[in-house]
Amino acid sequence: MTQKRDAAIVGIHEYPSRDVEGEVSPLQIKAESAARALEDAGLNWSDVDGIYDAGEGGGMGGLTIAEYFGLHPSVIDTTSVGGSSYEFHAAHAKRDIAAGKCRVALLTYGSTAHSNARAIGVGGRGGASMHPAENMDAFAGMTLIANYAMVAHRHMHNYGTTSEQLAEISIATRLHAMRNPEAVKAMEDLEFLDIRETTIEDVVNSRMIADPLHLLECCMISDGGGAVVIAAPEIARDCRKSPVWILGSGEATKYPTRGGDITSSAATQSGPQAYGEAGVTAAEMDIAMIYDSFSITVLTLLEDLGFCRKGEGGGWAQGGRLRFDRPSDGPALNTDGGGLSSNHPGMRGIFLLIEAARQLRGESCSQVVDAKLAVAHGNGGMLGSRHSAGTIILGRD
Repeated sequence: MTQKRDAAIVGIHEYPSRDVEGEVSPLQIKAESAARALEDAGLNWSDVDGIYDAGEGGGMGGLTIAEYFGLHPSVIDTTSVGGSSYEFHAAHAKRDIAAGKCRVALLTYGSTAHSNARAIGVGGRGGASMHPAENMDAFAGMTLIANYAMVAHRHMHNYGTTSEQLAEISIATRLHAMRNPEAVKAMEDLEFLDIRETTIEDVVNSRMIADPLHLLECCMISDGGGAVVIAAPEIARDCRKSPVWILGSGEATKYPTRGGDITSSAATQSGPQAYGEAGVTAAEMDIAMIYDSFSITVLTLLEDLGFCRKGEGGGWAQGGRLRFDRPSDGPALNTDGGGLSSNHPGMRGIFLLIEAARQLRGESCSQVVDAKLAVAHGNGGMLGSRHSAGTIILGRD
């Protein structure tokens, strides 16, 4: 199968601070990141004719973001599906560029979740009123992390998965984080204790947050943001850095149903779409940038994306096979340190694209030798309940 190279990531930037202490706003983080990503690509603001925005910088993002940036785009996409929004944006940018609707697309994200003391995982799930779709669960006061803990318990019950096996996710991402100066600085600024590589014993002996999930299996809450520039082939080949091609994409959603399996995610639908379009398989992936809100999120998504069979993820992940320096075992997981140990400002999807692009450029702090293919998979909403899945397959020239 001939792979289509309709669009490529040509510019990236990750906002370095995870604790801005109220000195900048989400919009300012987005603008700074956009400027640096365009500089990385060797492009100007005037080159941008497509804006993709999830509205996290303030209300009516589609109406105000172009004005804030001083742009007059021909495409404005305001898809907002939680943490996977940026994988959806990348897929839409590829389609829009291929259709001739725009030539340079700009994706941005900014959040001050830490500075605003947002209780993302342990706070209530709703606002003053209950959405009709939540009438069967939200009224009981179930928190977000409790939802993920329920999935972990079910996975353990169905397949014999253990806490020690789930801990492999946390120790692999911490290993990568300790090689990333920005991740180490983040842990220092957010006042992590005993900042170092961790062991299985460290994880399972850390404080229980929502049984069976321990403290070191839960993502941090940080500030942060970033930007990604996606361009048409004729532009991409003249940019400062080698293009990282978007080879395939998949989008899906899943919600509670009678008799449904909460250990199975919407990735079972979006993954095959993306692999099929790219003409590749999970076994060919060198890099897996997987949304890691909690350890169980990663384990479930690795199964659903075809790296192993459903229920076999615990045993498959054992023995350090997710490390960057085990390329024959593949794939390397979240080589920036992930949401568990680098950053998680609320919606982490854009960072999956950024680090995947770094790897395929050869610029990662935990570089996989001769990395050629990467999957970036975002999960929005709540695993085990209503959620979205966005899968992007990336490749280098």
